[in-house]
Amino acid sequence: MASSAASRNGAPRGGGGARSLAGGNLRSSSYKSRPSQLPGSTLRRSSTGSFAAAGDDGVPGRVRVAVRLRPRNAEEMVADADFADCVEVQPELKRLKLRKNNWDSDTYEFDEVLTEFASQKRVYEVVAKPVVESVLDGYNGTVMAYGQTGTGKTFTVGHLGDGDTASRGIMVRAMEDILADVAPETDSVSVSYLQLYMEAIQDLLDPTNDNISIVEDPKTGDVSLPGATLLEIRDQQSFVELLSIGEAHRIAANTKLNTESSRSHAILMVHVKRSVVSQDDTLSIENGNSSHFVKPLRPLIRKSKLVLVDLAGSERVHKSGSEGHMLEEAKSINLSLSALGKCINALAENCAHVPVRDSKLTRLLKDSFGGTARTSLIVTIGPSPRHRGETASTIQFGQRAMKVENMLKIKEEFDYKSLSRKLEIQVDKLIAENERQQKAYEYELERMNQEAQNRIAEVERNFAEALEKERLKCQMEYMESVKKLEEKMLTNQRKHGSDGIIRNECNGEDQVVSVSDEVAEVRKLLQNETQRRKASEEEVNKLNTRMGQLMQSEAGGDGEILRIHQLLEVETQKKKKLEEEVMILKSQLLQLSYEADQSRRYMERVGSGNGLNGTDSPSVNNGEKAPNSRHTTSNCSSKFDLAVGLHQILSYLESEDANVQIHAVKVLANLAAEEANQEKIVEAGGLTSLLMLLRKFEDETVRRVAAGAIANLAMNGKSSQTNQELIMTQGGITLLTMTAADAEDPQTLRMVAGAIANLCGNDKLQMKLKSEGGIKALLGMVRCGHADVLSQVARGIANFAKCESRAATQGTKNGRSLLIDDGALPWIVQNANNEAAPIRRHIELALCHLAQHGDDQWRSIMGASTHFARLFQGGHKKSCETDVELEPHISIGDAAAEDRLRIQTPYAELVTLLNEMENSFVGWRVGTCDVCLYCWDSLRPIVFLLGSR
Repeated sequence: MASSAASRNGAPRGGGGARSLAGGNLRSSSYKSRPSQLPGSTLRRSSTGSFAAAGDDGVPGRVRVAVRLRPRNAEEMVADADFADCVEVQPELKRLKLRKNNWDSDTYEFDEVLTEFASQKRVYEVVAKPVVESVLDGYNGTVMAYGQTGTGKTFTVGHLGDGDTASRGIMVRAMEDILADVAPETDSVSVSYLQLYMEAIQDLLDPTNDNISIVEDPKTGDVSLPGATLLEIRDQQSFVELLSIGEAHRIAANTKLNTESSRSHAILMVHVKRSVVSQDDTLSIENGNSSHFVKPLRPLIRKSKLVLVDLAGSERVHKSGSEGHMLEEAKSINLSLSALGKCINALAENCAHVPVRDSKLTRLLKDSFGGTARTSLIVTIGPSPRHRGETASTIQFGQRAMKVENMLKIKEEFDYKSLSRKLEIQVDKLIAENERQQKAYEYELERMNQEAQNRIAEVERNFAEALEKERLKCQMEYMESVKKLEEKMLTNQRKHGSDGIIRNECNGEDQVVSVSDEVAEVRKLLQNETQRRKASEEEVNKLNTRMGQLMQSEAGGDGEILRIHQLLEVETQKKKKLEEEVMILKSQLLQLSYEADQSRRYMERVGSGNGLNGTDSPSVNNGEKAPNSRHTTSNCSSKFDLAVGLHQILSYLESEDANVQIHAVKVLANLAAEEANQEKIVEAGGLTSLLMLLRKFEDETVRRVAAGAIANLAMNGKSSQTNQELIMTQGGITLLTMTAADAEDPQTLRMVAGAIANLCGNDKLQMKLKSEGGIKALLGMVRCGHADVLSQVARGIANFAKCESRAATQGTKNGRSLLIDDGALPWIVQNANNEAAPIRRHIELALCHLAQHGDDQWRSIMGASTHFARLFQGGHKKSCETDVELEPHISIGDAAAEDRLRIQTPYAELVTLLNEMENSFVGWRVGTCDVCLYCWDSLRPIVFLLGSR
């Protein structure tokens, strides 16, 4: 089919220059340059209805559009022989002219303008190659052909080039470049080939799979087709065969405009996975660190996707002659192309909503326009003047597409499988190395033992030989001595003869005695030597015995050390179990103490009828109790403090057991409700610990109770102002603001609102509350809608307005109220008629306090005039004496203090004036529109009546 498209559309040749320009529109001979890129146009808005959300750290990239002119075919040669082409291209200027008639034409600019002689290679290098290179770098890419039927889209994108390699299309050439760049050992390339026919996604590689569903990731918004066939590609030949199979299954028809008109949109998806190494790992490799214990490499995988789209051609039914089933196909094609055009228009005009879900085609191309992919669009047109309208529509589509900005983003993932395989190999190597070293150690130990035994045996042998030699030597000397004595005696006897027998008898006796003495001495020496030999033998035996004992003691020492280690482990486990039991007992003690305290307070509250409601400060322990109950509470808290210890309770806040932490915070909050304990808690670092819990814990229960404890510490008392300033100094306002933004539970919001409301009653914290977002956080908590939360918000606004009015009365503050600057007035007016009495009472007091400001204040408050009238009618009919005057120290929520408000103008006159104002000015809606000068001049009597001057 692709080859027939080639014969139908021709094979353009030639080429033009390359440079990037944005689109513009030129009429007649006048030239209008393309507007410069708007600031911030590279950042797309991220919304639910947008065609695609831009990445957080992407690279801006506009959709590049090229236009390609098809040469005249045989039919047009005959039918339009007398007419000039309606299109004139200027490739060197990146322009084309669309003739309306002989004297008028429109001029357009594109990124590239390809003449009818441009070659397939030139088209690929200009349009698709930059996208393919981006895909190899890790970005997603899209190349799409759009145009009227019969203008050469299929030839440009999907032609296989079986007979002529020069006529190969973008699909074949792109795969060649991809396969040439990837490494088969570490990278992989897989493809899916689909067609969108009659709003049904069909698999061209598996015709039985004819209804594939689109799956969209709810977190990232990525679109995938899990049911499509995904085949891995290893060589170019197998890819061409897959394309041939897919083209054979693609649906085509014979129309008047095209003998083989594609009746479906063909989509080729190429998935590329490439392995990369992080920069730190590359540096470690360059440093030559090859130790077995070096931190292992962190393999990353870059996943990118190249989408090549051959759209079915738009056609006009009266020209194509489609009827019957072909007519339905034409309707489906035109509807999907129309949906694509609407999305392009919405993106080009920066509309808040982009109709992505109107067609499956737009859902599949969600990432290509306005998303994270680098996109190139090739617009194909024909030269025939008969189809000038279709050509103009195609050109306008390309012009709008050039205004679409994408945010390119690389998608990298850790290759856990590869890392696991590498770690397994490294572990195996380490195990083998350990076994080798263990064997070598055992061999070396055995060698040293054998060497020591050999040395001992050699020493024993040498010593025995030395003893034997010494013994023989002594025996020889003894024998020689005896022999010498005997010879000497015989010589003497012969010498003296018989005459001297008598005379020599005495000498002989003396000599015998001397010889006997010498013999005795020699024998004594021999005995000494024998004893020394025996002593040496005993010493050798002792040394052998000692060596055996040492060897046995060495083996026994290892066993003794092992036994001691085992005893130490047993003792450690016992100690750990005892510590856990102690911790559990302490936790149970805290729990029982807290539950007993709560039960007692509940019984006291029921007995006295003073329950916690929305008007009270949201403390964990209500401070407004009878004297007896307060005394009981103090005694209970004191007993608990003596039993456990305040520092011990604070230490429990850092426990690893969540239940122990929660119980400790609750006990600390109950202690903070007593004014006598607040100073001790602050001195012991309790306030800092509570703020630390708000900063680092995300548990809703811990944050709720901690906020309640902070609210108790900020309640009115001797040390309340010091505590409030300390809360501000340690960043408590910011932490309460962050907690209010994150919390959803009404009770948590109630505690946080109560804490901020208590801080609003401090004159020194007014500017700090505004600068750190305390007022806005207070107003933001009305989203909950819970009556108790709204009551605390209203109380905080009333406290804030009271401090401002006090400062205005004392002359220390002038100008607009900070409440109005932060947008509190609309909510005050809206809830002035709230059904809940506490909310209504606080709002009325806030309005009265706000009434003491100047003219600028009244310009903002005039919307609340009707509520002032209701306020005066419902609560203050009896007092009509002097100017609106609030005492400097009015207790918010005190009904007796409200009755002390005094109003100058009689009530009936004020109500009459307000009614006349509302009836006279039809265009003025109270609280909803700006007050014009005319309205303001008419409203000034009310200002004077209320005493603002």
